[in-house]
Amino acid sequence: MVQWEIPRPPTSLSVLVDLGVELGVPATVSLAGTGLTEAALRDTATEVTARQEQLVVGNLLAATGGRGRLGLEAGSRFHLTSFGFWGFALVSSPTLGAAIKVALQYLDLTYAWSHFDLRRTGDEAQLVLTTPDVPEPLRRFSIERDLAVTATLQRELFSTQVLARRLVLPFSPADPERYEQVLGVTPEFDGDETVLALDAALLDLPMPQANAHAQALAQEQCREVLDRSSARTGVAGRVRDLLLARPGDPPTAEHVARELTMSSRTLRELLAAERTSYRELLAEIRERLAEEMLIGGLTVAQAAERLGYQEVSSFSHAFRRWKGMGPRAYRTTLRRPD
Repeated sequence: MVQWEIPRPPTSLSVLVDLGVELGVPATVSLAGTGLTEAALRDTATEVTARQEQLVVGNLLAATGGRGRLGLEAGSRFHLTSFGFWGFALVSSPTLGAAIKVALQYLDLTYAWSHFDLRRTGDEAQLVLTTPDVPEPLRRFSIERDLAVTATLQRELFSTQVLARRLVLPFSPADPERYEQVLGVTPEFDGDETVLALDAALLDLPMPQANAHAQALAQEQCREVLDRSSARTGVAGRVRDLLLARPGDPPTAEHVARELTMSSRTLRELLAAERTSYRELLAEIRERLAEEMLIGGLTVAQAAERLGYQEVSSFSHAFRRWKGMGPRAYRTTLRRPD
């Protein structure tokens, strides 16, 4: 499911706005209804949502009449460097099959709207794209863009080598030459589904820059980023926001429930459904902040005070439960040279 409301960097939205300008659509027209300005997109602190990106695509399609195969042009502008640790995880994978596996595992870290599934049929490995969460007027754009991104990344991973041998698209023909230029293969139109097929044997193709250590590190970072993004959704995300706002004097579970206009019992049940609790969330926030404070140079006593502990010893006991060592030992470990 596309996470339309999770905040993320404005990279994809900036690509769309810049493309619109090249097509004669002013940035103000592209951004209409999003609450964003062109200046905000250049600010590294700005966060946007896929929902805002959806509005921009709708504005561009309306302003251009869909000319120029908007999805293909947008997707061609993404590169491995556009995706941070996700791109690094692909580059460092041992084989193409492993790269595809990690790409699909952490697809939520990309700007894709489509769902990707890998299936084996005879001697083919098939990437199947579906768009169940995308409004119908935007589905062609979604498929075009996500396929163009896939083709661009493949070229960057394997130079000019074209791996796809067959492409089926579920919509009517339009500018097949441009599709071939961007995707490297002439598509079959009016199919029942979107399928990008390659020789199954290519899944064992070694990646040019494979590196086991770098790949493990990249996957660990992908997991951490995904966890942080997921933490900002649902009832648990709202509770975390309330706790982060007052780390030195955290609200009680009863106060949190009132802030969220629900009973304490309902809050417990909703958090249980998300496999957590108020107590676990409070401990998680305190652990994370304690680690950041100690890394940032605060003393143990200062960290304890800022997190609302009346006694340093209470903070030390809690920290030992979290990290398996006391906060002073943790700070000593941080100061050790590599």
